Amino acid sequence: MPGHTPSTPSEAAACPSDGYIETDMHDPKPIDSSTHTPGTPTPEDIVHAERAQLDFSRDMSYGDYLQLDAILNAQKPLSPAHDELLFIIQHQTSELWIKLMLHELRAAIGHVSNDDLPVAFKMLARASRIMEQLVHAWDVLATMTPPEYSAIRPYLGNSSGFQSYQYRCVEFSLGNKNAAMLKPHAHRADRLALVREAYESPSLYDESLRLLARQGLPIPENYLERDWTQPYVESEAVEQAWLTVYRDPRRYWDLYQLGEKLTDLEDAFRLWRFRHVTTVERIIGFKRGTGGTGGVSYLRKMLDVVLFPEIWKLRTSL
Repeated sequence: MPGHTPSTPSEAAACPSDGYIETDMHDPKPIDSSTHTPGTPTPEDIVHAERAQLDFSRDMSYGDYLQLDAILNAQKPLSPAHDELLFIIQHQTSELWIKLMLHELRAAIGHVSNDDLPVAFKMLARASRIMEQLVHAWDVLATMTPPEYSAIRPYLGNSSGFQSYQYRCVEFSLGNKNAAMLKPHAHRADRLALVREAYESPSLYDESLRLLARQGLPIPENYLERDWTQPYVESEAVEQAWLTVYRDPRRYWDLYQLGEKLTDLEDAFRLWRFRHVTTVERIIGFKRGTGGTGGVSYLRKMLDVVLFPEIWKLRTSL
């Protein structure tokens, strides 16, 4: 239509007779006739029609908000091996998920201690989903073959996931207390303080038992105030208290829900441990770990650790 200026992007798209499409930026672009269907907006037309912000010279962008420069430049391979980037990113992303899990666990413990169960349930459910993400992460690392790992192993020195201070805080927050696991962090006062705080504080299960007592269930006194640094020892009396809850879930609905949230969390945690040991065996067999442990032999022993024993044991008695 000679002499007519289309008033809208859609009208512009419908008037391609001169071989150009007008955009709302008044920047005519040549049409690629081999791929463009007359009357159909191009991807560029769609972006302009949506009025997407494209200039970030003065405003905060996606990368700015997420600090992507720092994150995407945090991978520093030490070997010439192609597969080392996978190894680094696998562990870095796992640490990010663990950071979020700790954030949720610490808050959930606080809400349980304040009898605020609906909020705690949401956080515990999220922690379980995070564990599922960590489980599936092993699927990617398992694509690394023994020769590929052998090419990077000499460059790892004594570094090992065994030394993850965030993971240790998760273990301590879930009740698996072990004084020996403070030592790998003794050289860093800031990290040691974080791990020690989790080590000396009541675990999620400790606070859950205190909640049961506040709800009138007969939890032994020595389980309500004790040395929180000591490993949890299962109790027949505690099992009976949980059985009371599970035999009358309508009466104790919130406590019953709490028991199942704890079960979900440990279920996911067990799967993570199993995938861990399986992946390690697949990649290095029965070689010793870089951190000095027996590798697979150590990880298999960890499979036997039960975090919330009475909640699992009561199922036999129901």
